[in-house]
Amino acid sequence: MKKLTLMATAIAAITVSTPALAGDAAGRWQVKMLGSAVLPDGKLDKVLVDPGLPAGTDTKADDNFVPTASIEYFITPNISVETICCLTQHDVDIATGPLTGGQLVADRKIIPATLTVKLHLPTKSGLNPYVGAGPAYFIFFNEEPGAAARSLLGANKLAFNDKVGVALQAGVDVALGQSGFGLSLDAKRYWVRPTAHWSNSSGTEVLATRHKLDPWVLSAGVAYRF
Repeated sequence: MKKLTLMATAIAAITVSTPALAGDAAGRWQVKMLGSAVLPDGKLDKVLVDPGLPAGTDTKADDNFVPTASIEYFITPNISVETICCLTQHDVDIATGPLTGGQLVADRKIIPATLTVKLHLPTKSGLNPYVGAGPAYFIFFNEEPGAAARSLLGANKLAFNDKVGVALQAGVDVALGQSGFGLSLDAKRYWVRPTAHWSNSSGTEVLATRHKLDPWVLSAGVAYRF
């Protein structure tokens, strides 16, 4: 995690300190502004502390649409390193079983800190398809027990453990001439299994679960390379 944070900080610092340059379709740096659909799974992977959930109970996290920024450095014309900045918010509801519709998690906010190494296969037509992979560190904060967790379990506190995962990505950049401007389409799939802990006013843990968060993040937007 320390290496991931240091590398992302270094990339951001270098970008800020680099003088403004004319756009260049073959430049070393690329920044993107994207709109992203964050589509998590959220199914139960394991119940660690069970208060007696009915058989067949499962969960689902809701989707969200958020702005996303990325910074990318091209080590060679075919290999780059990219980090993204994104904040997304989700609820988790009971999706199946007798308690269907009950809310377990309200307004959970997530920063999916991600660093990927990408392989590019540019073409003469200006299309630059790529694939990538790398580590991700999911940071959770401001999570609150949902209405069902409060009424059925007496929970008034909720904590998610920050969690390391992995991400795969694929996409394409489309250069708009040699100006450095372009369009971008990107798809990422994450695999991450965070745990959640609900407790009551006396501090007793009333429910603990592990979830298959595993979101898809589908993005489209503009790019500038220099």
